[in-house]
Amino acid sequence: MKSQIFKSSGLSMTFIVSFSILTIMLLHSCDEKISDPPAIKLGVEQVSNIPGATITNTLRLDASDGLQSLAILRNGIVQNTVAYNGEKRADYVFIYVVEQLTTGSVITFGFQITDKRNRTSDVKTMTLRIASKEIVEVSGNITGSVTWVKSKIYRLNGFVRVQNGAKLTIEPGTLIIGSRVTKGTLIIQMGGQIFANGTQQEPIVLTSERAPGLREPGDWGGLVICGRARNNVTVATGQPVELEGGYGAFHGGTDDNDNSGILRYVRIEYAGIPINPNEEINSLTLGSVGRGTVIEYVMTSYGLDDAFEWFGGSVDAKYLIAYRNIDDDWDVDMGYSGRVQFGLSIKGASLADQSGSNAFEVDNNGVGSAAEPFTSAVFANITNIGPKKNRETAISLQFQHAAQLRRNSRISIYNSVMTGYPWGLYIDDDRPGSGQAALDGHLQIRNLVLAGVDHWGGNGYGSAGTIYTGAPSNGAQHPNLPRGVALRSHANFPGGQSAYETWYNTGSFNNKLIGHWGETGLEGSLFDLGTPKVTLPLSSNILNAAKWDNTPKADNFFLKVTYIGAFGTTDWTKDWAEWNCHSVRYY
Repeated sequence: MKSQIFKSSGLSMTFIVSFSILTIMLLHSCDEKISDPPAIKLGVEQVSNIPGATITNTLRLDASDGLQSLAILRNGIVQNTVAYNGEKRADYVFIYVVEQLTTGSVITFGFQITDKRNRTSDVKTMTLRIASKEIVEVSGNITGSVTWVKSKIYRLNGFVRVQNGAKLTIEPGTLIIGSRVTKGTLIIQMGGQIFANGTQQEPIVLTSERAPGLREPGDWGGLVICGRARNNVTVATGQPVELEGGYGAFHGGTDDNDNSGILRYVRIEYAGIPINPNEEINSLTLGSVGRGTVIEYVMTSYGLDDAFEWFGGSVDAKYLIAYRNIDDDWDVDMGYSGRVQFGLSIKGASLADQSGSNAFEVDNNGVGSAAEPFTSAVFANITNIGPKKNRETAISLQFQHAAQLRRNSRISIYNSVMTGYPWGLYIDDDRPGSGQAALDGHLQIRNLVLAGVDHWGGNGYGSAGTIYTGAPSNGAQHPNLPRGVALRSHANFPGGQSAYETWYNTGSFNNKLIGHWGETGLEGSLFDLGTPKVTLPLSSNILNAAKWDNTPKADNFFLKVTYIGAFGTTDWTKDWAEWNCHSVRYY
């Protein structure tokens, strides 16, 4: 044995090296190369189907030192072993015909390989659950007349398009799931029709294919309907326009009475895939849909982008729910001129989009031009519940407005209540036009209640960290708040902030600021997970506060109810809405 001493920077370090041991180690390392352990990749990790169906799964086997065997396990017990002759890579096709097992039964198949050095891979598993119904794979184009029945489940693969002249009828109680891998999306092209006419007891559900606990916003695409009504881009160019993202969904024409079918008692969950940055498919996208189409009792939940977005068109709607979607709830654009009554939107405290999340986001078009038809939709009896239940509730900094009206739009909102957002009503004249439209009576806000949160900023809307104990007020009286007032206008608003506040507070408009949402009779459960109480108590001060004599754009389409907001004492969400879709096992 021989030792050697090295000295450096005044420190002594002694290294004792055994040359005989070193020689053995070097000879051994030359004889043996370090190799990767064996590994398996599965084509499918989770699947559901019915007895008699054939399940196929392709396994990729990798072993740099050569394959020796593949073990196939069922619920942890080895069922079969496949021998190999030292191949470094191989594919194995696993085929299983589903046995006659009880609905809901779960089988876990495991796969493990051993290489020529007797090293084993990790066990990769495929979980199979026996579904109650046959799963029908749907892809490509739908032509002619097709009916989807409730005795089967339909999986959307990629862009499924109901073509011009085709009719897709969906029975009440039918389940449609979207493929996560292929971003399944259902698109009703111009001239195509969908008749999804569910019932209160048997709603039609479009949702994620994933199991409870695994579902996420953006698990699949969503429902897109393209019609031939007017929008202000097509009117200007004479050509149909493609929906944002460029996925072949064109819309627009001259027929405001166009009929794209029926959506009634329909739920859309976990939809909204990104196509490009800030260009996603929404849970329900309506491109120039005409007023011949029926839309009633539709709920969108946990969408990655907007809940409902209207790109032009004239379609009317009643009884809509936007539940914990990430971006905007009522996104109105490109000359939409329809009528909407009874809408509830609820936000989750941490679920907001990087682009800024609002309840209403309204534009005439993307550039704010004066192109006609103007965005002039009329909304009535809307309840917008923001993320902020109380001052202590931590919320995403991406939340913005209960209503952001901008870019030369001319929307009207009647008999509605909004609360829980950092900003209340914002008329944004960054691209001027909406402010003047308000002063001229084209943009109308009537009988609106903006309700705050105790001790959170100027009138209950302000910034976290600001404790305020005074009476409700407007932004001008608290100019030093860094964020959050009920009434906010852009600097371009004609006459400035004071003119804006004077306009909002016009006596005949009957608009109000209330310090705390509890004063309206709204229930705290509206902010919480679980089934909320949506109806108003008899003691509510908005139960009999609606006015219709100052709402000139509210024609006979609107039911002249006595209450402000989406609900009086009757719950129209009963039986068909689902507030706990994260825990529902659909199949």
